[in-house]
Amino acid sequence: MKQIEKIASAENFSAINVGKLGELGEYVLELGPEVKIPGKVFGGAALGATGADFSFQIFQPGTETGFLHTHKQHEELYFFLGGEGEFQVDGQIIPVKEGSVVRVAPDGRRSVRNNGASPLIMLCVQYRGATFTAEDAADGVILGEPVKW
Repeated sequence: MKQIEKIASAENFSAINVGKLGELGEYVLELGPEVKIPGKVFGGAALGATGADFSFQIFQPGTETGFLHTHKQHEELYFFLGGEGEFQVDGQIIPVKEGSVVRVAPDGRRSVRNNGASPLIMLCVQYRGATFTAEDAADGVILGEPVKW
């Protein structure tokens, strides 16, 4: 089974490499002895992320999540990076393809399937819902020092 490569870290950052997106199928997420999800890898823990988590997932043609799920508190953003398929939320089916982004509130009943001819590649970002405020939009600080490479 493929493993995340840790490439750098220091006090204020960490960096990993999950590998080529076309090779995500080499990962298997084990949620228990009976639940194994091929082609899915979470990266937040490997980075030491403290406010969100993310996963990459690849669906081969004709495959799907296989279940509906919700969250207790987490909202999710789904970014589609390649392929075509369908995303279902609360019974509504949305066509997705490279460049599509779907936001789902915690209570949204969701699932994904690849009904296309090539792999469907997805990045999912998960975070606690209803926490971003207007003040957060101005959180960045541009520093007055030059960038040195």
